[in-house]
Amino acid sequence: MSRIGKQPIAIPADVNVEIGDAEVLVRGKQGELRQAVHQDITVRVDEGQIFVERSSDQRLPRSLHGLTRALVANMVTGVNEGFTRTLEIVGYRVQQQGKNVNMQLGFSHLCVVEPIDGVTLEVEGNNVVHVRGIDKQRVGEQAAQIRRLRPPDAYKGKGVRYRGEQIRLKPGKSAAGRSS
Repeated sequence: MSRIGKQPIAIPADVNVEIGDAEVLVRGKQGELRQAVHQDITVRVDEGQIFVERSSDQRLPRSLHGLTRALVANMVTGVNEGFTRTLEIVGYRVQQQGKNVNMQLGFSHLCVVEPIDGVTLEVEGNNVVHVRGIDKQRVGEQAAQIRRLRPPDAYKGKGVRYRGEQIRLKPGKSAAGRSS
């Protein structure tokens, strides 16, 4: 039995869950999200909780059991609280221009980042970007796209990194050439 899949999902008071024949619809104060559900997985609501169950112990239903439960739990969290991914820009600058974010990342040109649907970008100071939205997958994808523009350098640590990410710096040429 899937440890994740068998756990019930608590439904907050201001969240409404509707289950169709092949999809789950979750509405909350932040918005609404839909998720398709495989035919071997059943989702039911009972006494303020969501239960995800599988039809058999075959390989496919077992692999989809925990996944479906995690996706539905993320939908409930997203429409209730939303998700935020914070990026720190080290050694470069960033500024807000309307919905877009202009990033000066050491290239000859300015990198303009446009938010994807359902995601908002907010700049704090001149080196922190907050990516916010209700869909965890879209928030993560947008943050990864921004980080991909200038990943952290292995020698100086300059670049775009997630808040709290530890960068292991390599020693420079002078430190690597010395031997005792």
